[in-house]
Amino acid sequence: MNRWVALIVLSLAQLMVVLDSTIVNIALPSAQHDLRFSIDDRQWIVTGYALAFGSLLLLGGRLSDFFGRRRMFLAGVTGFAIASAIGGAAGDFALLLIARVAQGAFGALLAPAALSLVSVTFADDARERGRAFGIFGAVSGAGGALGLLLGGVLTQHLSWRWCLYVNIIIAAVAFFGALAVLRDGAQPRRVRFDLAGTVTAVLGLVGIVYGLGNAETHGWQSIGVLGPVVAGVVLIAVFVLIQRRVSHPLLPLGVILDRVRGTAYLSVGISGTGMFAVFLFLTYYLQDTLGFTPIQAGAAFLPMIGLVMAGAVFSGSVLLPRTGPRPLVPIGCVLAAIGMAMLTGIGATSSYVSAVLPALLVTGVGFGLIFGPVQNAATSGVEPDEAGVASAMVNTAQQIGGSVGTAVFSSLATTFAGATLASYHVVFWTAAGVFAATAVLAALLFRNGPLQPAATYLELA
Repeated sequence: MNRWVALIVLSLAQLMVVLDSTIVNIALPSAQHDLRFSIDDRQWIVTGYALAFGSLLLLGGRLSDFFGRRRMFLAGVTGFAIASAIGGAAGDFALLLIARVAQGAFGALLAPAALSLVSVTFADDARERGRAFGIFGAVSGAGGALGLLLGGVLTQHLSWRWCLYVNIIIAAVAFFGALAVLRDGAQPRRVRFDLAGTVTAVLGLVGIVYGLGNAETHGWQSIGVLGPVVAGVVLIAVFVLIQRRVSHPLLPLGVILDRVRGTAYLSVGISGTGMFAVFLFLTYYLQDTLGFTPIQAGAAFLPMIGLVMAGAVFSGSVLLPRTGPRPLVPIGCVLAAIGMAMLTGIGATSSYVSAVLPALLVTGVGFGLIFGPVQNAATSGVEPDEAGVASAMVNTAQQIGGSVGTAVFSSLATTFAGATLASYHVVFWTAAGVFAATAVLAALLFRNGPLQPAATYLELA
């Protein structure tokens, strides 16, 4: 029973991190008016979080392997709560930006620790592991849409500051729950830290995320985009060379070169670009074209959220232990592609019930078949002292995919200035293509059969 209580605690922490990727977006216009900062500054509230979170994930995962998952989980939850309190109380742009960067940094500690704790806690029973990853994957998949709804409610009825303060409540429950339920099992290994790998990985990821973040405002051919992205790619290449030579690498290459895990990372990274289209551009359409309020726009995603959660739990607990990820992830991606294609039919006077809702339902089923199986596969068969960095790779792939999606889809949309509906149609067709490509890759690369069991060492209080 304790392991299921632990899953609730870990899922709450994951929800907090995922919520923060969208809940603050809803609050930004109000925060900008209140603190009187510019539109250019507003972008940095989002970019600052993404830079810190995306660039520090591998380091956060490895710290969990070196110093203990529970210890890093508690540190991440505590730091995230403090940063949220500072951001909620911020009286100027600078302090709000510092708080957002700190949230990203502590989120990079928290997210891989939480996922690796799920992996090692549910390692001995394929059916229970599948159910656990189904629940955890459902939280990951639905959290972004929940953030839109919760952000609208809090901003409209309380204040934009509560979009940050709400994290304190969630963090408190997760912190005391972890103290009560989790304890470290076998002591993690103490090895020499890979400083060169850490520096090149962090700087490389910063360059890629920062450069892609500039694409919408600077244009793809600007030095502000190409310079950081190229430098980031070169540094990542150097990072890989370092990992091949050092005795205790930050990212053991066996973690990603395994066929199943490598395909899982590839799947979550590519599909992550397409998921961006659902939450951002459909929100724009609902509010700007159909005239929905922020709360109504958030509520419009609730049917999809329900199917994501139901599909993730069912596929994880019933289907995945029997079939493995090979049939599930491609089918999920095909359904997501169909849902995106259905959204290309939206018009200026379309009905939500007839034009939007059916596409959301199909997409929700598809996402439910993707999230749980992919997260499970990404941590399957990994050694206990590498579970943290394997989990970090899931979040890193998703973060990079989301950054690519933000840059590509926003750029596509700006090419249709004055023709908003046309831009939405192009974005959704492109997203459909992305999901279709992911389906082909997953079908070709995943192995047949159930997943290899993961090793475990965690004990529960």
